[in-house]
Amino acid sequence: MSFTIYPAIDMRGGKCVRLIQGDYNQETVYGDSPFDMAKKFADEGAEWIHMVDLDGAKEGSRINDEFVIAVAEKLDAKVQIGGGIRTKEDIEHYLNKGVDRVIIGSIAVSDTELVKEWLREYGDKIAIGLDAKDGYVATHGWLETSALKAVDLGKELAEAGAETFIFTDIATDGMLSGPNVEAVVDLAEQTGKSVIASGGISSLEDLKMLNRYESQGVSGAICGKSLYTGKFTVSEALKEVKSC
Repeated sequence: MSFTIYPAIDMRGGKCVRLIQGDYNQETVYGDSPFDMAKKFADEGAEWIHMVDLDGAKEGSRINDEFVIAVAEKLDAKVQIGGGIRTKEDIEHYLNKGVDRVIIGSIAVSDTELVKEWLREYGDKIAIGLDAKDGYVATHGWLETSALKAVDLGKELAEAGAETFIFTDIATDGMLSGPNVEAVVDLAEQTGKSVIASGGISSLEDLKMLNRYESQGVSGAICGKSLYTGKFTVSEALKEVKSC
């Protein structure tokens, strides 16, 4: 296993945006073309692109999928997509068009048994997105918080076949305040599976810190605002983790 950098492209209304703590009212637009942004990241060496359909997450259906499929079909980088994936048809829509991994979020809470079926069928083509607020899973574009602890759901789905989790601490997302390393490592250790850290990454030092726990299952980091605001570039991030 090698530590992977996932540059993030969050899409809303066909544009590249960033939110603060998932708040749709605190949006900054960073580009008019998700494809052009993905190409820039791929040209810098990114092996994966992390894409999120924010409209889809809020509405519960695929909305910005055309941009995701264009990236998957035309660029060398692998693609993972989350947001608005609620049905088997949604999963196959993406996987049949070259997307490498789909991220299941809200429905892992609302219909856990269905997601277990998908895990049995699609295996490592599915990642489970655990977005937590004070340790509890948030759903529907982070507009609702469940009564389920992220670690408990993670353990249950790991037993059902989940191999990859994406953990986001909403309190740190978009804040450039540093990731919640303790929670990321705890999830990796308790599930025994691969965990990708998301939220709060603001420096190369943050990446170096997360990379220290690679042997415990912390397999990568999603970088969003840090890239868009020039804290570091994809190429600098890749160089940093390869030197560790």
